[in-house]
Amino acid sequence: MVDIETLADTNNAVIVTIGAVKFDIETGETGSRFYRIVDIDSCLKAGFEVTGGTIKWWMTNSEESRKEMAKHGQHINAVLNDFSEFLEDEDYHIWANGLRFDTAILENAYRRLDKKVPWNHRKEMDVRTLVAFAPEFKAEAVKNWKETLHNAIDDCLLQIQYCSRTYNKLKIT
Repeated sequence: MVDIETLADTNNAVIVTIGAVKFDIETGETGSRFYRIVDIDSCLKAGFEVTGGTIKWWMTNSEESRKEMAKHGQHINAVLNDFSEFLEDEDYHIWANGLRFDTAILENAYRRLDKKVPWNHRKEMDVRTLVAFAPEFKAEAVKNWKETLHNAIDDCLLQIQYCSRTYNKLKIT
């Protein structure tokens, strides 16, 4: 499961954080985790963009989620290299909450910085499509969630929870 936080809602968005958690869709069991805060200036210098609407949106979120953006981050090049390494040598699907957001922005960042995208587009899976089959599981999970919303790693864990539950409801044996 992959989740990113950004400063725009475009494919060329400044990336603030990248979170990922390896997991088993059937059991919901989680494995290793990846979490990095990105240096915003390194994204701006590479030509990534910020939109006013997204800044306004961030101002309506919790103080805890906003404070994460102010922490010292790593250069976008280093973060993408680390993320590629995290994904290396495994057979996996890359799940994201809307394929036109997380994976599209990440793919654009890799390409903009002349890096190889570390996953095959045929392995991309959409959380939103799966959740559409049992939206009540997401609603219940979000209602009962005690961690920070819009924190990339916490969002991954939340999404895994309701995706696994939905998958098992739909699974035909």
